[in-house]
Amino acid sequence: MSTLYLSHEACLDHATPSGHPERADRLRAVEEALTEERFALLDRDEAPEADIALALLCHNEHYVTELRQMAPTSGIIYLDGDTSMSPGTWEAVMRGVGGAVAATESVMSGRHRNAFVAVRPPGHHAEIAKPMGFCFFDNVAIAARYAQRTFGIERAAIIDFDVHHGNGTQDIFWADKSVMYCSTHQMPLFPGTGARGERGEHDTIVNAPLASEDGSLEFRSAFENLILPQLTKFSPELVIISAGFDAHYRDPLASLNLRAEDFGWVTRKLMDLADKCAGGRVVSVLEGGYDLQGLKESVSAHVAALTGA
Repeated sequence: MSTLYLSHEACLDHATPSGHPERADRLRAVEEALTEERFALLDRDEAPEADIALALLCHNEHYVTELRQMAPTSGIIYLDGDTSMSPGTWEAVMRGVGGAVAATESVMSGRHRNAFVAVRPPGHHAEIAKPMGFCFFDNVAIAARYAQRTFGIERAAIIDFDVHHGNGTQDIFWADKSVMYCSTHQMPLFPGTGARGERGEHDTIVNAPLASEDGSLEFRSAFENLILPQLTKFSPELVIISAGFDAHYRDPLASLNLRAEDFGWVTRKLMDLADKCAGGRVVSVLEGGYDLQGLKESVSAHVAALTGA
């Protein structure tokens, strides 16, 4: 079975203010990286636009309705200091949800072994009723809920190696014993959550914070000694990755020192886990990564691992 790659040009139309790190050039960099010959066998398709009901799997109805109504017809409006909407934002957001769900549908039904979804804006900071950190709806959380509701799986795992803690994903699954959320992230750093002691009501939150200037050794140790053992005990039936690449040493928003090969390494480790307990099923969704060269290198390593290239 091949690897599915989903994206959509509408995600380029989510306009952000001049100089904002979360910009359309990020997706162009991903597309450029995946033009390499070794990615010729990727099964490429467009991320569909989701029905609004899918957002309600994880988000408050009042919030979803209000966000839809706030979408501007011209200019840019600010929801907070970091997070803004333009006329193209709503469709981009719904393509993100739709891409994550379509990838999950394809992987769970056995049409593809795994999938990578390249969409923007990212999603892992979006809480149940609050946008923040460039994010509006939590794509990976919605994908996990969709897999549970549609395919009846009992346990899903979300693994987040973005340099910023996925406070939204943690918020959504804090009291849910059926979804394990694991995160490596720099701390202290935005959004300020993700301490090791934050473990959720059922001990299914696994935070492995890293210090400024930590690199490959500390990152790999966090996975080998904390995250992978917990995932193995949990034995998920689907592995979902919040694939943020801003822990790369070139990234301007943080100060970890990962290299592209670290993202390839962790991807292979998570694939090995999925082979043991989840029938090989892995769905990966783009989160952060704001240096274009670092993003290209990291995405190449990540997708090469997914495809076996």
